[in-house]
Amino acid sequence: MTPAEIKRKRTDAILQELIPEAISQLNDARLHELDVIEVRCAKGRSDAKVYLDPQDYDDEERRLFLRQLAKARPIIEDYCMKEQGWFRCPKLAFVFDDQLQKSQTIEALFKKIEKEHGDES
Repeated sequence: MTPAEIKRKRTDAILQELIPEAISQLNDARLHELDVIEVRCAKGRSDAKVYLDPQDYDDEERRLFLRQLAKARPIIEDYCMKEQGWFRCPKLAFVFDDQLQKSQTIEALFKKIEKEHGDES
């Protein structure tokens, strides 16, 4: 791993810790229930994607959360800068991570297929 990759991974880990802290201090209590699954910085660490747990939120709730987070983004970035003493913070982009849901759906399909084929033998 190169020194740049190590720095990026360290920044990912720091942000993954700080962003939930920042969100928990926002006035909008609805945002406090959001879980940050992962943070991935771009190569130059100027941008970072923040992956959120979709839980059982419907599309309308997700849109509302993302809109609120977009408004709060400067506050969250400012919190991260102050906590770390950084000159600047990566620009944060919030997205709901559906990978876990997709893998659970695929697993359920495999179990269903296995069960159906198990009944045939």
